Parts: sequence; C-alpha cells; structure tokens
Amino acid sequence: MPRTKKRTNKGGQHGHVQPFSDEDASIETLSHCSSLSDGASVADEGAEVSEDTAQEDFQYKLKGFIDSTVDKSAKTRQGALDGLKTAMANRILYEFISERRMTITDSIERCLKKGKGEEQRAAASLACLLCIQLGSGIESEEVLKTLKSVFKTILADGSANIQARQAVATSLGLCTLVAEDDILDVFSTMECFESLFTRSYAKGDGTFPSVNPQTSQLYTNALLSWALLLTICSGSQLKEVIRKHMLKLPGLLESDDVNMRIAAGETIALLFELARDLDADFETDNYNELCDKLSALATDCNKHRAKNDKRKQRSVFRDVLKAVEDGDFQMETIRFGTERMTIDSWVRKRMYDTFREFVGSGMNYHLQANDFIRDVFELGPPILVDSETMKAMKISRFERHLHNSAAFKARTKARSKFRDKRVDVGEF
Repeated sequence: MPRTKKRTNKGGQHGHVQPFSDEDASIETLSHCSSLSDGASVADEGAEVSEDTAQEDFQYKLKGFIDSTVDKSAKTRQGALDGLKTAMANRILYEFISERRMTITDSIERCLKKGKGEEQRAAASLACLLCIQLGSGIESEEVLKTLKSVFKTILADGSANIQARQAVATSLGLCTLVAEDDILDVFSTMECFESLFTRSYAKGDGTFPSVNPQTSQLYTNALLSWALLLTICSGSQLKEVIRKHMLKLPGLLESDDVNMRIAAGETIALLFELARDLDADFETDNYNELCDKLSALATDCNKHRAKNDKRKQRSVFRDVLKAVEDGDFQMETIRFGTERMTIDSWVRKRMYDTFREFVGSGMNYHLQANDFIRDVFELGPPILVDSETMKAMKISRFERHLHNSAAFKARTKARSKFRDKRVDVGEF
C-alpha cells in the first residue's frame, strides 16, 4: 500500500517546497508504458510502491508550486512559475493539470497583470506550456480566452517591461496556434504582430528606423510568431499577406540585428513555400533583387560583424537562397525513442523550432508521448514500449564516453591534416 505523508502546516498551506531536481524531471518518464511489463514479482511490487511514492512526492511539489504562485513574495512566485514550467516541459501531466486548469490560469493572469519583468516572462511561458499540455480543444480555448486580452494589452503598451513584451510576443503566437478556433481571430492576432515588426520596415525615403537591441528583439519575436500563424492561414489570407508584405519584408534583411536578418530570411523562405503551394510558378516583382540580397548574406564577409554572427547567418541564408531559387529544403531527421521524424519543409521547421523553444530538452519526450504534438507532426498515436525494450535501447554512460572520445580524436586528426594543407585565404 502506498506510503502517505501529512505535509501541511498551519492553515493547511504547503510548507517550503524544494525546487525540481533533474531526478524529479525524469521520474517514470514513460510510466504509461509500464503496464506492458510481465509478471508481478516481489521486485516488481517493490518498484511499484517506489514509483507510487515518487509520484506522490512529485504531485505534492506541484501543488506546492501552484499555491506559491499567489505568495506575497515576487521571488517565491517566480520560483513557483519556473517549477511548474520545468514540470510541464518534462512530463505529460494532462489529468493533474486539467483538474487545476482554472486555478493555474488565474495565477498566470494575476502574475501577468501585477508582476514585473522576469515574473511576467515566466507567466507568459507557462501559459504556452499549459496549452501544450491541454492540446487543442475547449480547455485550451478557455485558457486563451482568459489571457488573450492581457497578452495584447502588454504587447501594445510601449511603457510595459520590454522583456515581458518580448515573452508575450512569442507566447501569444503559440497559444493562438494551439487554442484559437476562429481563423478570423487568428488573422486579428497576426495584425497585432504586424503592428510591431513593420516598424522596422523602410521609411518612405528609403531609410530604416534606428532601433535599440531590446526593441529589435521584440520585433523579431513578433515576426516569428506572425510567421508561425502563417502556417494555418487560408489561401485567400495568404494572398493578402503576400500582396501586403512580400515587397517590404526583404528590407528587414538589412537590419543591424543578426537575429532579425535571420528571422526575416526564414519568413521569406516560408512565404515562398506557401505561395508555391498555391501557384507552382510563383515569383515576386523584386525576385532578382531579392536573390542578390540573399546571395550576399550567404557569403557575407563584412569585417564589422562578429565571426559567430557571420557563420550562423551564412549557414541559414544558403538554405534560404535555395528555397527561393529552387524550392529546395535542407531536410533534417529527428530521432526520439524508437521513432524518427523528418523536418522536410519550412512550415514544419517553424512549428518544430517554436515548440522546442518552450519544452527545450523535453522535446523528444513530448514527440513520443504528447498526443497534441504527435497530431501536429502527423506521428499517429503514441507507441507503447515495454521496459525491457527501453533498457536494450539505452547505451551506458561509459560506452557513450568511449564513443565520444573516439569521435573527438578522429575529428582532431582530420582537422590537423586539414590545417597543415590549408592555404591562408584571409578571414573565414
């Protein structure tokens, strides 16, 4: 019988709750598969009791975090929000969260309205993870219905904390993708993003506005969320977007901010992909000029730019140029558990990159077990894997160390040979 603990102090409130450890985040990650294991030996029974106790401890911590989101201390509230974020990024908690959805949503709304800076950022991110856990449906729709007006108010308020506005620009995009049930409301939200990133468009005299780095990041986040929502627009909406923006978006490629240049390039590639789905021969009036710009960025040797920025930029724009000129996409294979998924389009890449931004290292787990994310990427129902198969799949830490050491030595030798033969051709 599972061990129970009474852990309340005066007033029935949870006592001091310790933050999550890596062990907490990984406890029974595939517990839904355990029913496939055979037998009920004494060892299995002991493991089951241990798992039940761990699950009890885990839920106790979660309840403590939810209670702490209304604490008087801003530091405590932020810690609670971060704790919930970590849990939702690494576990599937649908039943637990569904029962407490309204309480969590109210806490997020309160932190967004009354919190400052980092607390607002944490609350905005938690809203996304909440929607990812709940998936598309009435529950996530209710979450968005509660938070959308708060999000839009913060986004439009030039006096609001800039970090909060940056976080909201990203979170509103993903929450809308998951939960919005009316395509006209999607388009309305896209117009909110347009009102931000279009401020970086060229002025009437051809010059570009001067923007500080923090504001540029806000505009970049708004552009990427706008691009995310492009993936679910109707054909008629896409045609309107192309008419309105395709001649002006290339101006953002001249931004001083490498993140804005890259976001603009990837958005242009995405637009070309979507436009060619409607018309295979699609081109723009500024096609040749655009290709020249993309080619210059793919081979950029500007000495005034940081080496890392140039390297990152060249890699991205080589792919963007291929997309615009030839309709090509550099495919990527994602492996998770016994499965694999191919990122084979700019649409999939934008969605994958956005989800990964919120769940981080938990992305592979969500690809395995999150019904909503599996539906987005057309992976079908989760595949149940028994514990013996999982053990057989795992490589020991020592074996992984040996493999990495061998690979490192091989790379070092190959690079040494290359350096010996290389001719000095100036800055790379």
